[in-house]
Amino acid sequence: MMRAGALAAGVLLAACQPAPASKPAEEQAVTQPMPVNPVVHFEIPVTDMDRAVAFYEAVFAVKLERREVDGYDMAFFPRADGRPGASGALAKGDVYTPTKDGAILYFDVPDIDAVITRAETAGGAVLYPKKDIGEAGFVAEIADSEGNRIALSQAAG
Repeated sequence: MMRAGALAAGVLLAACQPAPASKPAEEQAVTQPMPVNPVVHFEIPVTDMDRAVAFYEAVFAVKLERREVDGYDMAFFPRADGRPGASGALAKGDVYTPTKDGAILYFDVPDIDAVITRAETAGGAVLYPKKDIGEAGFVAEIADSEGNRIALSQAAG
């Protein structure tokens, strides 16, 4: 998550920038570029935390850190501060409902074929087979152990 000091500095800096008088505030918000990637954290809903942790650790070859946050059982993906991209957590609780119909998270992977194989071995299913998207590389979508739709992206090369 973003440090409070950085967030406060960003809010203060944004508040100090004068807005051109000729454009309405709504138009300014749309036309001003974001200084960073807009997503800083994600949470993937789960119903069985042990099963979900086993699935994600096997599929992405990472170790998740289990913690309770605000009364919710969570398992956090590794985070590399100062690096591009967002990190997040698996989350279990009354406000978390797994679905294939909501937002789709794309995981950047070095070998999409290996990740798909590990997902199927761990109990997942292929929802959208690997597709070559030209210069951007490859994409695919899988169902995780909880019924969420998760996308995979591998750079070309």
